[in-house]
Amino acid sequence: MIDRAAVRNNANYLRNVRPIDPEEIAEYIEGGAHPAVVRETLREEAFDLRLREREDGAFEPVPEEPVSDPRWAPTAFPEAYSFALEDLLVREFGANWHRGDSGDELREAVRRLKDDYLYGNDVAYDRVAALGYAIYHLPAYYATVGYVLDDLVENGLLDRTLRVLDVGAGVGGPALGLHDYLPDDAVVDYHAVEPSAAADVLDHMLDETGRNFRPTIHEETAETFFGLDGGATGSGDDGGAAPDAFDLVVFGNVLSELEDPVAVADAALNRLADDGSVAAFAPADRNTAMGLREVERAVATPESGVDTYSPTLRLWPNATPSDGGWSFDVAGDLEVPPFQRRLDEAAERGSGDEPGEFVNVDVQFAYAILRSDGKRRVDVRASDGRCARMADSEAHVTDRVNFLAVKLSHDLSDGDNALYRVGDGSQTVDHYLVCTRETVLNDDLRTADYGSVVFVENGLVLWNDDEGAYNVVVDDETVVDLVAP
Repeated sequence: MIDRAAVRNNANYLRNVRPIDPEEIAEYIEGGAHPAVVRETLREEAFDLRLREREDGAFEPVPEEPVSDPRWAPTAFPEAYSFALEDLLVREFGANWHRGDSGDELREAVRRLKDDYLYGNDVAYDRVAALGYAIYHLPAYYATVGYVLDDLVENGLLDRTLRVLDVGAGVGGPALGLHDYLPDDAVVDYHAVEPSAAADVLDHMLDETGRNFRPTIHEETAETFFGLDGGATGSGDDGGAAPDAFDLVVFGNVLSELEDPVAVADAALNRLADDGSVAAFAPADRNTAMGLREVERAVATPESGVDTYSPTLRLWPNATPSDGGWSFDVAGDLEVPPFQRRLDEAAERGSGDEPGEFVNVDVQFAYAILRSDGKRRVDVRASDGRCARMADSEAHVTDRVNFLAVKLSHDLSDGDNALYRVGDGSQTVDHYLVCTRETVLNDDLRTADYGSVVFVENGLVLWNDDEGAYNVVVDDETVVDLVAP
């Protein structure tokens, strides 16, 4: 057995002198050691030593600076990942996987999954369902995770050495997106929790990641992993135990599939490092988006010490919203990947298939980032002296008032008066800003990004009985200022 302490000590010395060569360290180990054993030991210790392995086999220190903005805006699912998925499909069904019985099976699996998500049914994954899921969802989930992480990178809160837990990792969309989002000099100790047949697809897709993205797959339920069902916890496919604390916990479209998502989210928060984040996202459809928001509100309470970092900031102290909460962001569409096009074009029209039924390149998602260290994306607070609480809107109907608000949608109108969902963390009923006349003084409402904080001066509060919501009219008497982008 190699003297691990000696390897660590020599690596710590050489890191300040020159790149660390396993062959050189092997010479310093008392009694000798094979360079290959030293290299493997360095790989196992690399995260704690903040070392990354270079392509030439040497190791060097990971920069201390946090991850910088990668300008994440993918326009297509990367070819290498597309080839890897098609390789799996060909292995399973042959070169014509998209035709005949196999194509019909995959299309039926996609339809079934779409219906299950739409109606909130239990979702089960056998091998065919996992591959169908990959065809339909992998590209959009790949793109989504980067847009969510942008909120952390904005404030320098994503380190270049990361311990990541991906709960319900599925077929690997968030993992691959995270891998490509991070810089080449990052080191990731990645742990996936995935009990279904999707784990085999995930394992294959992770083969495409780099040498400093080190994965472990835990083929068990989230409840077992966190010890909520009394089972043995956190053992990986290689028998390795999971770390006690993670820098980032990801829930990518999985909370809606859990029997008790609040308990699992609470358990994940308890496994965060002191400066760690839980990042959860879900498709933009009403059921899953509102379900995610319900979990967020259940765990981020004034009593729990958990804060919503973004995007649905609580602008009033000790406030918790209780409106519908259907809020989602929208990013640019991806190009149609070849595997989606093949499956779609091979469908027999007239059998219920519609062109484009098996194409999914829209990047629309609800998300929440939670932290326990008090940090928020922007440290902006409302005050009674300057603005009204949305919780008190009933008392202000037909009045002109001021609001501090988070912009929680893109334009929801059909081309008439621009319509934006907003919140301040106190709202008990849905609130919308309706721009009936755009001026230079209120143009910040149109140009502000999703999640931005705006100050609305002299908005006219009206009750919309048809929608059961408050419409705050923004007209030529209203001023809207961007407070925090």
